[in-house]
Amino acid sequence: MIIELTSHDFDALLKGIAPAHLRLVQDSAIAPPEVLAMLSRLAADIGAEFSPSAWMIVEDDEIVGLCSVIKVPRDGNIHIGYGVAPSRQSRGCATRAIGQLLQWARNDHRVALVSAETGVDNITSRRVLGRNGFIRIGERVDAEDGPLICWEAMTV
Repeated sequence: MIIELTSHDFDALLKGIAPAHLRLVQDSAIAPPEVLAMLSRLAADIGAEFSPSAWMIVEDDEIVGLCSVIKVPRDGNIHIGYGVAPSRQSRGCATRAIGQLLQWARNDHRVALVSAETGVDNITSRRVLGRNGFIRIGERVDAEDGPLICWEAMTV
């Protein structure tokens, strides 16, 4: 399931503490500390204009990953990123979470389109998006991440 991630939750995660009533993955981090810090700043910036902007991916009361709006929404488009702790990958967690995120987006009048990008070699993430009805709309090259596949899913 996805649960909205608040600034207090980010503070707890940055200290290595699980938010109330949840557990952290013990055998691998959900994200490196610098990524958590970046996502916290991003959520605060985007959250000033659009909320919710970040969610915990939770399975059996354990936080197994994160999902975020990673760009300020424009014209009804939210652009998402997501990740799952290495030890919890390939279990369907991301597929279920992105499906729930799309369901939320379909019920939010502000959102008409959800977009995402995956590395061309990231077969698992490509499957997550494909299984949730995302359509491959093109490719681009990012200075940091290299070749990426661009995806979109309509919500209306």
